[in-house]
Amino acid sequence: MEHEVYIDAEVETPAAVEEQIRRAVLAALEGEEVDVPCVVEVCVTDDGGIRQTNLDTRGVDRPTDVLSFPMFELEPGEKPRAEWADPDTDKVLLGDMMISLERAEAQAKEFGHSPEREVCYLAVHSVLHLLGYDHLDEGPMKARMRQREEAILGKLGITREGV
Repeated sequence: MEHEVYIDAEVETPAAVEEQIRRAVLAALEGEEVDVPCVVEVCVTDDGGIRQTNLDTRGVDRPTDVLSFPMFELEPGEKPRAEWADPDTDKVLLGDMMISLERAEAQAKEFGHSPEREVCYLAVHSVLHLLGYDHLDEGPMKARMRQREEAILGKLGITREGV
């Protein structure tokens, strides 16, 4: 599948981190069996940048780790449709995500794993939001999303104990 991941780094972002984000996004799309070519746009920023976007879009005046902006209202497991594709590219713009690299590094320390694992987790988490998953409850929706995150990260060889 010819998915595309565009990364706009507002802060200094090592090429290896950009590649990890790209791999994680593609793995999430593959893991969810998205069978139409999609585009995902990723903005890598710091706490100040994501705080401002969080305030502007959600009215929440604090930084967060990741924000997701889906183009479609999908249900978990529902796939983007070919008829939604941009006629110029034949690809579906699935949505945008914004990751705070600063917050990812802090959370990695807090949770006792690598920054690479945290960034990959946030990218997978965000793709699942773009595909309709949510975790508003502490019950089945959250459990289903967590299971999908761990399955996708596992296929990348990224575990809680590992990278």
